[in-house]
This record gives sequence, structure tokens and C-alpha cells, in this order.
Amino acid sequence: MNQPTSGGDAPAQKPDAKPALLGVACGAGAALFWALGFVATRHGLRSGFTPPDLLMHRFVWSGLAFLPLVLRAGIADLGGIGWGRALVLMVLGGPVMSLISYTGFLFVPLGHGSVIQPSSATLGGLLLAALFLRERVPPSRVAGALVIVGGLAVIGAESIGHIGADGVLGDLLFVMTGLMFAVFGTLLRHWRVSAFSAATVISVLSLALLPLYAALGGFARVAALGWAENALQALAQGILAGPAALYLFAFSIQTIGVARAAVFPATVPALTILAGWLLLGEPPTALQAAGLVTVLFGFYLAQRQR
Repeated sequence: MNQPTSGGDAPAQKPDAKPALLGVACGAGAALFWALGFVATRHGLRSGFTPPDLLMHRFVWSGLAFLPLVLRAGIADLGGIGWGRALVLMVLGGPVMSLISYTGFLFVPLGHGSVIQPSSATLGGLLLAALFLRERVPPSRVAGALVIVGGLAVIGAESIGHIGADGVLGDLLFVMTGLMFAVFGTLLRHWRVSAFSAATVISVLSLALLPLYAALGGFARVAALGWAENALQALAQGILAGPAALYLFAFSIQTIGVARAAVFPATVPALTILAGWLLLGEPPTALQAAGLVTVLFGFYLAQRQR
């Protein structure tokens, strides 16, 4: 068999290299946007926003943007998802989960929530994949799960020893939201609902909470904080950490595959702690750094295929 020359190989590789590079860039962008969402949450709570205020920014803008898409797909069955399933997904991956997550940052530092929530989601996802979806879990993923548990124990030790009961409560809230998101992701796979479809429907259904928010004086409260702070939260929560990150991650999966794209969410804890240090002046403590390194190693093992 004749071997192709190097000159003939180069043109054939270029069409594949560019989409792969774009897929990597989109995955990295999604991880960065998610990290900035965590940092913006911490900043917003410091600036006087309440968890419901952040929730409003998270869903109202994307809800208004996605409303025409949902109406076009069919409001009767919400584009094929169905009202029953949509309401379940709304609780597990929508405003209820987000409200609990925002509340957690009232009790613990940025480094806790940004590590515990995605770690708990990974652990819950592995467990549900094995028990509910009947997927085979490779030994490396089991080892990764055990390492992640060790990292969470290190971070939990800081709450018990240095923060106290409030710290333990905050950590448990992030464990809860991580597990909720794991169930959310498992149901998406079981029901064969795309992440983008779920996000559009959840955002639109969340608009129904606006009258309650207005009745409780929410709009007057956020107006008093000034347009600059509100614009920041609208950008970070309503655009970057919401639909923008979801779109970029979905494009990354389509371009480079699920296995390679799954690496990017695992970088969110490190990016969040780094961004929090640079933007908010919150350096990680020694225990937080040790827990983060342990969890990242666990993520690496959990992403392996064998």
C-alpha cells in the first residue's frame, strides 16, 4: 500500500482541527461562565441582594428571551416535554435548586459552594447511573468517587472546626443542590430531553414567579441597589451562567464528544476559586486548597473510561 505524503495529509487535517479547537474553546468558555456565575452570586449577596433577587436575575431575562421559542414549539405540551415532567425538572434544576444554592453562600465561603455542589452532582450522577440507568461504572470512576468524598471531607472539616454550625448547614445545602442536579441530569437522560429544551422551558415557567416576587417588594429592593449592580447580575446570572454557558457546552459536546467535553465542568471549582481570589479578594484557605486538589484528582479519575 502506498503511503500518503506529508503534503497530502495536511489539507485533510485542517477541516477537523478547526472544529475541534472551537469545541475546546467553547467548553472552556462554558466552564468560565459557570465560575463567574458563582463569583457574581457571592458578590451580589455581599452587595445587598437577597437569594430571591439573584433568582429573579437568573431566570427572568432568559425566560423572556426563550418565551417565543416555547410558544412556537407548543405551550400545550411544552414542546413535547409535558407539563408534569417540566414541573419536576423545574424543581430539580430550576429556581428551587438555585434558591437553595444562593442561600448556601450566606453561610460559607465561595470555595465551599464552588467545590461541594459540582462534586456532589458528580457523585450523585455516578450512583444514579449505576442504580437507575443500569450503566456499568468502571473501577476508575469508583476510585474517583471515593477520592472526591475524601476531598469533601477535608472541606467539611473546615466547616466543623472553624466556621461552626452555620458552616455545616451551608455545606449541607450545597450537597443537597448537587444531588438535586444529579437527579435532574439523570431524568434528562431517562426521558431523552435535551438540556437546551429543558433550559428554555424551565426559564419560561419561572416567569410565573414574577407576580409573587413583585408582591413581596422585590423590584423596589433591587432598584435601590442601583443600575450598575443590577446590570452585573443580569449579565452574570441571566446570560453568562445561564443560556450562554449551556449553549457553549452543548456545542462543545456536539463538536468534540461527550467524553472530552465532560472535562470542562470539572474545572469549574478551580476556576471559581481563582476568580474569587482575583475579583473578590477571597484567597482559599489551606484546607480549601487541599480539598480542591483532592477533588480535582477525583474528577480526573471519574472521567476516565476504564
